[in-house]
Amino acid sequence: MRTKRKVFAYITRGEEENRELLVFEYKGEPEVGLQVPGGTIEDDELLIDALYREVKEETGLPREVIDFVGKIHKYTYYPEHQDKAYERNIFHFEYTGDPIEQFEHTIASHGRDNGLTLLFRWEPIKNLPQLAEEQDTAIELL
Repeated sequence: MRTKRKVFAYITRGEEENRELLVFEYKGEPEVGLQVPGGTIEDDELLIDALYREVKEETGLPREVIDFVGKIHKYTYYPEHQDKAYERNIFHFEYTGDPIEQFEHTIASHGRDNGLTLLFRWEPIKNLPQLAEEQDTAIELL
């Protein structure tokens, strides 16, 4: 079984009682599910470099509006009916930019997601809908 290394970013805003998580859906493909920014760590790429690259590629947010809080979890995800595993490294950022309720961003990358448009919005952590592919596994650690 081969293992791919991944990074995920829980980007939050607000005080603990009203904290919200930045989530997205693919434009025109809601069946793919609600997700958080993240992706694959390239060969010979540092974990932290992959994290910032994926956040920038998927959200378009500059580093200046997200404060790094820390790494909150690492685990291995085994998707059903597949002969592979994913090492998932989950990090927390606090959003400090101008208030914005929702936005869309088109990915510009060398990956297979190049040209896809993502629809972003904030969801209250207390009533968070289920995220795709168990991406909400570490929400309780926020």
